[in-house]
Amino acid sequence: MIRLTLAALIAALPLVAGAQSADPAPEAVPEPEAEVAAEPPMTLPRLIAIVQAVDPEALVRGTVVQFTVADVPVLIITDPVADRMRAMVPIRSAEGLEPDELMRLMQANFDTALDARYAVARGRLWGVYIHPLSPLKKNQLLSGLAQTVAVAQTYGTLYSGGAVVFGGGDSDGIYRDLLRDLLKKGEDI
Repeated sequence: MIRLTLAALIAALPLVAGAQSADPAPEAVPEPEAEVAAEPPMTLPRLIAIVQAVDPEALVRGTVVQFTVADVPVLIITDPVADRMRAMVPIRSAEGLEPDELMRLMQANFDTALDARYAVARGRLWGVYIHPLSPLKKNQLLSGLAQTVAVAQTYGTLYSGGAVVFGGGDSDGIYRDLLRDLLKKGEDI
């Protein structure tokens, strides 16, 4: 089995590149029915198999899976009875989070964290991806994992789940201001 890096996960998954584009989205071309294989419902064994393809050293304890993506520890907790799953990445202690930082996290949850979210539980700040288990598709799981790792890696800087900013929030203006400041600092170079 091949151990995938975060970059490989992201490269393998199509991102919604037009989320902030003014260009109209191209019409989807339907695939012939014979070529479209129905993906089976996600089950705990199937989820484990996918995770073990990402990290062959993944540890499975009942309905909990621990593994690593791009040197970031990931924990998936499933509840097959409730048909839910939650992928979690620890970021830092929640102690000392200032109101400005909490506001920034909420802004990112609206427009840059994508399907991942920042959350606080048990005294920690986490990157999380939560989804019903059975309708979860393989690519959704991989995309959710990549985004969750990305929100942890970009905490304190871009607060981003990927390369896309969903328009209408506050982060785009923050990024424009940051870019303007960086360009201004770089004028002398």
